[in-house]
Amino acid sequence: MRAAILGDETSAHFAAGLLRIGEGRLPVSAEDGLVSLDGYGTFVDSTEELQENVYLNLRLRFQDVDWLSERAILCPRNDAAAAINSQLLAQLPGNSKTFTSVDTSLTDDAAVEYPVEFLNSLDLPGLPAHKLQLKIRTPIMLLRNLNPPKLCNGTRLIVAQMFSHVIQAKIISASGRGEHVFIPRIPIIPTNLPFEFKRIQFPIRVCFAMIINKSHGQSLKVAAHLMGPAYDTGKHTPNVAMQCTLENRLARSTSCAPGVSQLTFRCELALWP
Repeated sequence: MRAAILGDETSAHFAAGLLRIGEGRLPVSAEDGLVSLDGYGTFVDSTEELQENVYLNLRLRFQDVDWLSERAILCPRNDAAAAINSQLLAQLPGNSKTFTSVDTSLTDDAAVEYPVEFLNSLDLPGLPAHKLQLKIRTPIMLLRNLNPPKLCNGTRLIVAQMFSHVIQAKIISASGRGEHVFIPRIPIIPTNLPFEFKRIQFPIRVCFAMIINKSHGQSLKVAAHLMGPAYDTGKHTPNVAMQCTLENRLARSTSCAPGVSQLTFRCELALWP
């Protein structure tokens, strides 16, 4: 669609490449049964090099909101995103502040079986971390709908001020872009566990890196694609065909499985021009 409307030849070439991969029309290696992705981008060799390509001169450009808003590293798992977020957060100047959640069981039986220490250790998809470390100018993503359409699950913001029970942030997503808002601590009760507990925490995560599902609908000019074997679309469409605008894409391996009904890439990091 973007290629048709804007006449973008690069996007058109990439879209055609996705179709060839997804339909299994690329030649398969007789040695290992993999499809070569040579020619689709310039590949990097490590997570550190990935971060340098996406967030080049972060220490100098962290105050450029537009620059921060157009880039992200996409990961298949929360633990991979958390590791990258921690490394990039350390590069931001200034002192960090840690916000600790209050976790409580909702029944007496659960309080006996699941102590507070265990509840603190839970790091679930869609749930803010027990210990949330932030700095001024940190990019964050909202995990709950607070005030649609501006403050929705997936809204990205930049931290402006931090207080004990509220965070002031600037919206960098499309709806409400540029507006300053306040995000409170709220009680969150996960629904995907065999027991119920409540976590009182800011409903946000740092989003230098984010999981792939959270990238849907985002508009990104520079994006890294940190892939792993756990991710599978279950469709003919390759994993790199995500619902966000990607002018630069990154992965590690230059090979992937041929186009089958459940196509799984072996790509991890790569810079796409």
